[in-house]
Amino acid sequence: MTPYQTVLFYITAESINEMLHFHPTHSLAPFSMGYLPEKASQMSSSEITRIAQLFMRPDCQPQGPPPYVHSWFTETGRLILDMISFILGFKTSEYVDETILVMLLMFTPGQPPVVKYDYASFIANKSNEKFINLDREGVFKYTSFIYHLLLYYQPDSFSFPIRKFDSKGERRSVNFWTSVFHNVCESPYTYCEFIDLFVHPISTLLIGAPSPVSLVI
Repeated sequence: MTPYQTVLFYITAESINEMLHFHPTHSLAPFSMGYLPEKASQMSSSEITRIAQLFMRPDCQPQGPPPYVHSWFTETGRLILDMISFILGFKTSEYVDETILVMLLMFTPGQPPVVKYDYASFIANKSNEKFINLDREGVFKYTSFIYHLLLYYQPDSFSFPIRKFDSKGERRSVNFWTSVFHNVCESPYTYCEFIDLFVHPISTLLIGAPSPVSLVI
């Protein structure tokens, strides 16, 4: 909230899910962190062998139980592992234990996953839980997420182009509204432009007064 008690954005699971704008056309299985340890404890040696044969390099087939080193996996395996780690909120995927291996069970190279989970609701609930329990300093660990929340709820505060709809006129996820704060080499915006176009308006919203004009040297 601003000093004038104006709400800048909401952090409920429903509002985060709305911002991500993920609307599947088919039913999805519910997903939670509690599911993984239970499922991992039931994983058999034959299932681990299948994972190794499909997603681990021939010269790195495991001779013992997990955890396994990330570099032992094929390129496809590493891509899936990185995706899983990102969804679960893990900081690293250097070592792969049963919790992550059990997620590989639903994948077969070249085929859709056997089970399709509701990751969007999981991410929304997890993000809401993190925001509620964050201290003041901890907020800065999630600046990218906060950027998107501010963009979604305060779009009229920014002067750069915002594309809310795709070529078919369908609403896009806020992740694709602008590239002003995307960390990509092809971004059309410089660091100074990012400060001028995004950081200054945000500062104005937060403190309730115009922020100092930047000097581009």
